[in-house]
Parts: sequence; C-alpha cells; structure tokens
Amino acid sequence: MFNLKDRVALVTGASQGIGRSIALALSCAGARVAVAARNSEKLEKLAEEIGGDGVLAVQMDVGDAQQVKAGFRQAVERFGRLDILVNNAAITRDGLAVRMKMDDWDAVLRTNLTGAHLCIQQALGVMLRQRSGRIINMTSVVAQTGNAGQANYVAAKAGLIGLTRAIATEVASRNITVNAIAPGFMVSPMTDVLPEKVKEELVARIPLGRMGQDADVAAAVVFLASDEAGYITGHVLDVNGGMRMS
Repeated sequence: MFNLKDRVALVTGASQGIGRSIALALSCAGARVAVAARNSEKLEKLAEEIGGDGVLAVQMDVGDAQQVKAGFRQAVERFGRLDILVNNAAITRDGLAVRMKMDDWDAVLRTNLTGAHLCIQQALGVMLRQRSGRIINMTSVVAQTGNAGQANYVAAKAGLIGLTRAIATEVASRNITVNAIAPGFMVSPMTDVLPEKVKEELVARIPLGRMGQDADVAAAVVFLASDEAGYITGHVLDVNGGMRMS
C-alpha cells in the first residue's frame, strides 16, 4: 500500500463515480482530502463516509474561475498545504459534429479542459512555494482513439493530454510531477445510461472482457500520487483493459 500520510489532496468531480472512488482511496492511503463538486448534498454524504477531521467538502464549479479560487483558498486554509490535485470533473454533451450546438461545445470545453487549467493555476500557487506536488489529470481512451458523436468531449480530453505535458515541462524543476490517466470504458454514471446492446459491443472491444471499475482508476491515482512515482512525469497511464495498447 502506498503511504500518503500527511499529504493533502483536492479531487474535483468527487461527488460520484470515479471521483468518489479516488477520494476514498486517497483517504485510505492516509491523505487528508478536499472533495470538490457542484452537488453539495452528495459531497456531504461522501465527507460523512470518510469521516474525521481529514476531509473537507467544497462546493465548486470548475468552470467558474471565482469559485475555483474560493474553493482552493478554503482547502488551503483548512489543511495548510496542498500536495495532490486530481482533475477529474467532466461532463458530456454528445452529438454529431455537424449538428453540435455551440453551447454544448463551450460547456464541455469549459468544464473538462478550461476547468482543469484553472485548478492547476491555483494548485501551482501552493506547490511552487512548497517545491513539491503531484498533479493528475483524468483524460480518456477516446482522446487517443476518437469517438463518433463526441467531438467536444474528445477534443477536451485530448487537449488535457497536451496540457499535462506542457505543465510537466514547466514545473519539473520544482519537484512537481504532472501526469494523466486515460481510463477506458468504465462502469460509471456516464456508461450506465447506455443501451445494453451498446455496452455489449464495447466489452467485445476490450481484451480483458469487461468494463473497468472505479477502483481500477483510483489505484492508479494513488500510485501516481505516491513517492514511488516520483520519477514519472508527462506520462499518460492507460487503464483500459487492453482496449488500446501503445
């Protein structure tokens, strides 16, 4: 088990699914965790489940610069530092590119890419002073393969890979690593709504023969947040059951 004792993490999109599992895994590894999302009710339930003084619920829309500033300020004031940022918040507004509404394009880019940028800016303000930190961005297998009907989502997630590598280069000299995780098709609220036939077709494309679980991604986050991953930066870690091998 990787030891994150005395570390402070902030996880966006933590109210459900993968984000929730990540927050729980980081807490189990010893970290104090600020859990951030728009849904305050779900956040409070998660905070109660984690329990104790090592958790803080922060209601925050990552696409709103002022809310991001206020949320990070709240976390740092509570815990005194910030060691780990997990940019997990994401939305979908699917549709064929030829008919995609500008509002749907803007909403997805604002949350999935601009939101990560805003959070990284706030995290670096703390991490650069500490001369240490771990930033982990959640991208997707479709950023590497493409996916029909998701031009906005794919563009945002592919942009996140570029952002990861650019920031990794900028801050490496300060002992800050920046990596991305690219999950494949996971059991999650996003895939729960898919028709069964579509799910079966997706599973047929996965060599391991199943969709991934939240815990598969959470374990990868804990590893990249640990001291043992200190010589890894600018990397995209595939967690996809062999769906894409690079």
